[in-house]
Amino acid sequence: MDGIILIDKPKSYTSFDVVAVIRGLCHQKKVGHTGTLDPMATGVLPILIGKATRCAPFLENTDKVYEVQFQLGIATDTQDSTGKVVAQSVKKVTELEFGQALNCFRGTIMQLPPMYSAVQKNGQRLYALARQGIEIEREKRPVTIYQCNLLSFNEKEQTGVLHVMCSKGTYIRTLCHDIGEKLGTYGMMTALRRTAACGFTLADTIPLEKAKEQVAQGNSLENRLLPIDTVFFDKPRVQVSQAQTTRFCNGGSLSLERLRLSVSQQQENGAVYRVYGYHNGFLGLGIVSVDKQELRILKLFFGDDKA
Repeated sequence: MDGIILIDKPKSYTSFDVVAVIRGLCHQKKVGHTGTLDPMATGVLPILIGKATRCAPFLENTDKVYEVQFQLGIATDTQDSTGKVVAQSVKKVTELEFGQALNCFRGTIMQLPPMYSAVQKNGQRLYALARQGIEIEREKRPVTIYQCNLLSFNEKEQTGVLHVMCSKGTYIRTLCHDIGEKLGTYGMMTALRRTAACGFTLADTIPLEKAKEQVAQGNSLENRLLPIDTVFFDKPRVQVSQAQTTRFCNGGSLSLERLRLSVSQQQENGAVYRVYGYHNGFLGLGIVSVDKQELRILKLFFGDDKA
């Protein structure tokens, strides 16, 4: 069983909890995930099964889309509603003021990783130190916010909902905290739902509980399994001959001039292609080397199991 199952992660589950459940439901040892979600978060969580676990390194830098609920006027030690309240403010912010503040949180911005995070400092996870009441200096990191739009705002309750599209490594709860700070008050995240990841949306997912029910009724989850190459549809495709299929699957590079590539494509050093065998089966990813005039193996998914 090789492929990707898109799970709508429920609240209170860690990403590893979901992996453990799917491992049991599918009776597969090799199961992983991409794009960690905190326990309080819900939404799109791609689960990689079998040879699909080889995809993980290629999916780490993909953009994400979230719907986030927030509360102004309250700060917690975790920057979300699961933490201990450390400060409060009675200041009231208008919807107009909030919307204007968002202009400072679009594009590339600098974020300070929260203490309650998996970031490592001197070999220790920040959250481990935070649980001991230890706070250490951290360095700000650049992240990119492609979209940050206010979906709703209740001026009386000082609560609202944001739509955020961002790069890997963005802390949404820190975004809520920083927006509150910009407005001269406090801010915390109260709920988070990931609506898109790795090119997939909530419409592509199956709730974890429904997956459990399907298996309990004697049905396999194979009907929810997406082919491995689904996550690479943004890469151009190249099909190879029978001899080239054998060579590629055995770890050999392919001559560019013998592939169906244009002259300009043969000059695109570093270009990545989806490689398909003579029977149209997906073999893996190849990368163009102009110096050697070869399509080298970037990653094999079918063929040499050592790849």
